[in-house]
Amino acid sequence: MFQLIHKDKTSKARAGILKTARGDVETPVFMPVGTQGTVKAISVEELNSIGAQIILGNAYHLYLRPGIEIIKKAGGLHEFMNWPGPILTDSGGYQIFSLAVLRKLSEEGAEFSSHIDGAKHFITPEKAIEIQMALGSDVMMILDECVHYPAARDYVEQSLGLTTRWAKRSKEYFERPKTKDQRPKTDGRGMLFGIVQGGTYLDLRKKAVEDLVDIGFDGYAIGGVSVGEPENLIHEIADYTASLLPADEARYIMGVGTPPDMLEAISSGIDMFDCVVPTRNGRNGQAFTSTGELQLRNAAYKEDFRPIDDKCDCYACRTHTRAYIRHLFNTEELLGLRLVSLHNLHFYVKLIQNAREAISEDRYVKFKKEFLANYRNKKER
Repeated sequence: MFQLIHKDKTSKARAGILKTARGDVETPVFMPVGTQGTVKAISVEELNSIGAQIILGNAYHLYLRPGIEIIKKAGGLHEFMNWPGPILTDSGGYQIFSLAVLRKLSEEGAEFSSHIDGAKHFITPEKAIEIQMALGSDVMMILDECVHYPAARDYVEQSLGLTTRWAKRSKEYFERPKTKDQRPKTDGRGMLFGIVQGGTYLDLRKKAVEDLVDIGFDGYAIGGVSVGEPENLIHEIADYTASLLPADEARYIMGVGTPPDMLEAISSGIDMFDCVVPTRNGRNGQAFTSTGELQLRNAAYKEDFRPIDDKCDCYACRTHTRAYIRHLFNTEELLGLRLVSLHNLHFYVKLIQNAREAISEDRYVKFKKEFLANYRNKKER
């Protein structure tokens, strides 16, 4: 299901293809986040226009609203939102950790109160897979516990044991024969990824990898990073964990998504990324450019009639100026947040495509160095 195409000769970066029932995904790849069945403020047509290959949905949110039965009646999540390409769904473990009003974990599963209305729910590892199958996910994630940072070693060790046992149950349920109604809405069975936890303790990360590989998954995700750790610690954990993962399976780091962080992770041999940053920050007027971030609400752009980024060919940069977009934000016009979100997603997708091209030509280290030198340039722009 994953084919390694080329390894960069100057780093551990690699290019590959993730083969799904709904088409091949060239890696490295950035996956726009469509948590609730939509990438915020962006249409499916626009996602296609920027070259998005695969998007991310979230089982926790979709389970609560609109509910799995409604999506099943629509024919699955792809049909519900009219997205023809692959979808990866998170199981909801992180959302139970971060959003639930109250939560209680047991050997059996996770009991939590909805952040929407306080209603109580209970999800087992098997239920999490059942939900994702009903959605028709092309890539499913196991239910896990994402621990906070910092966390005491004894708690992380106990949590890791629970996550590993849940992973085994998830795999067993995933492979159990299903009725027609229970099968993923694809021509194939879909894929199941394990999630490596272990907090900031490298020996626990190593144990997590060994246990998950022993169970056997279609790909492996690095979870529990980007939950408050300093940047250098995120890079250390990602690099160490990636070095332990099977070379012939896809590697996904969850929730890490600033441009420098993604390029650093690619240097460690990581293939897949997702992050809400390009759309969340875009809705607040922050644009990502080849020379760094711009806050387009600022007065400095009141009479700036340049595009957001003169090296970008997205719709926003081809058709509108910084001054106009600043005006839209200051008058609270929705078009402003749509244009910056669209630009940011285009920037992210293009950046990772350029990284793949550099890998294929064995010049990734040079590519990363030049990009970061320009991106961190603080001169007036």
